[in-house]
Amino acid sequence: MSNLLNSRKNDGSAGDVNYGEQIFLNYNVYRQPEPEISNLIYKAFGESKSILNVGAGAGSYEPKQGENGYKITAVEPSASMRALRPKEFAVAIDAYVENLPFKDNEFEASMSTFSVHQWSNLEAGLKEMRRVTKNQVVLLTCDPKLVQEFWLNQYAPGVLGAEAKRYPSTETIGQLLGGEIEVVSIPLPLLCKDGFNEAYYGRPEMFLNSSACSSCSAWTFVDEPTRQSYLNHLKNDLESGEWDKKYSNLRTQSHYNGSLILIISRPTIKL
Repeated sequence: MSNLLNSRKNDGSAGDVNYGEQIFLNYNVYRQPEPEISNLIYKAFGESKSILNVGAGAGSYEPKQGENGYKITAVEPSASMRALRPKEFAVAIDAYVENLPFKDNEFEASMSTFSVHQWSNLEAGLKEMRRVTKNQVVLLTCDPKLVQEFWLNQYAPGVLGAEAKRYPSTETIGQLLGGEIEVVSIPLPLLCKDGFNEAYYGRPEMFLNSSACSSCSAWTFVDEPTRQSYLNHLKNDLESGEWDKKYSNLRTQSHYNGSLILIISRPTIKL
């Protein structure tokens, strides 16, 4: 575990993103939980009420402590993200997924949202989640095969190319978790509150908002000159009407089916 400890950033972040950096100060403004996504996550819990949230961040998609009988335990290594958690949410434990400080089957279900692609060791992390979870392991992530199909790839290929490489495949996740695997495609509403790239499918001007754009970690994997070049291209096409010639229908399309998925692992029932 020494390598994992050594890889932690100054604020404790243990993955490939440093949440202590200035660009994430507006994270909780632009990355709010989208109710339609939350409902699918809670549905995946079934009857499970004791929930572990790994990479819990500011608490997005985490049920409130005590709401509908939920008992929540949150794990978040980044001090910056722990500080953003609302007071009504469970206090997050400073730990990392590759070495969870819990007993076998301590929780009825576990969850992780927009987190698996940042882990230092995917195999160790998933095996730990499976170890401490009696029933469902629920992961909100993206299918890397679909990431670059989003129209933004024409403007920012380096951003979505890097993003596609970061996300583990559904096959890999399924093999590591084991059990019965269900993959659910999640359609995004036009006014999606959670501001990751595809959430702005019909609101392209949001990418020109530096705070909104920076709240999506994928943009940190390109240097500033490249980033500005990408955004200038988009800005020019918006001003000239070229973007709308291709995609104007998206401005009123109620939902978008992109790369966002829910992966649910349930233990195989032995007869």
